[in-house]
Amino acid sequence: MKVKLDENIPVRLAGELVTLGHDVDTVASEGLKGRPDSDVWSAARREDRFLITQDLDFSDLRQFKPGTHAGLLLVRLREPGANALVSRIRAVVQQEGLDSFARCFVVLSDRKLRIRRQ
Repeated sequence: MKVKLDENIPVRLAGELVTLGHDVDTVASEGLKGRPDSDVWSAARREDRFLITQDLDFSDLRQFKPGTHAGLLLVRLREPGANALVSRIRAVVQQEGLDSFARCFVVLSDRKLRIRRQ
């Protein structure tokens, strides 16, 4: 799957996702760091990439309706340190398979995984 990591997701996750067979870009590597969310979203849509972010600006299910994009994973951990983020995302990707989230709106918390499909 083609994935884009937002700037609030540790870059080292990219290597782990590549190892699992995914094509990963980061906001930082594309020169989009600090740019408006609309620019990040436009880039993800243009490249048909699944976006992984912690940014609550991407939390409106009506605006990011499942089936209208490659997919969106919104991560909401109580203590979102780099190690916790990488560990939680890695665990879910290994358990569920990132491809199962294609074209979905997914919210990942410490204990729950909510998937909205088209």
